[in-house]
Amino acid sequence: MEELLREKCAEIPNAGNVLEIRGIGDDILAGILSELGDISRFDDVKELQKLSGLGIVANSSGKKQGQAKISKRGRKRLRYWLYQGAMSVVAHNEEFRQLHEYYTTRPENPLKKMQSLIVIACKLLRVIFAILKKGVHYDPARMMKDIIRPDATKTAA
Repeated sequence: MEELLREKCAEIPNAGNVLEIRGIGDDILAGILSELGDISRFDDVKELQKLSGLGIVANSSGKKQGQAKISKRGRKRLRYWLYQGAMSVVAHNEEFRQLHEYYTTRPENPLKKMQSLIVIACKLLRVIFAILKKGVHYDPARMMKDIIRPDATKTAA
């Protein structure tokens, strides 16, 4: 059965490029791709975030301003596979580990461990979308470059 999954994933264009991400294996890739379906039907990664239920919604009413949280309206199994992928890349990939460490230890608004993993799952979804849609290879330097860190800009100025 696993061999059949690997063969089906190999048929998908640019799926091999996703396997270049350390921490993403055949099982996680098969789970994510099976839940996503045809990637060409999506124009923007926000559509994928909404499909997975990882879109941010604000809980507010009138003058009351509540906390923002993920919507959980979407495919539960896609959310599961993205979370598994996020835990795997944090454990095995140095760039994602640095992101997780930054999100949990930043001086202003540090995130809890679970919140950081959800943010990393969204980042992983954006990286997978770019690889599948544009056919590019995984570039760790490019992924780390688009993270804006306020303390790095203060020291550069």
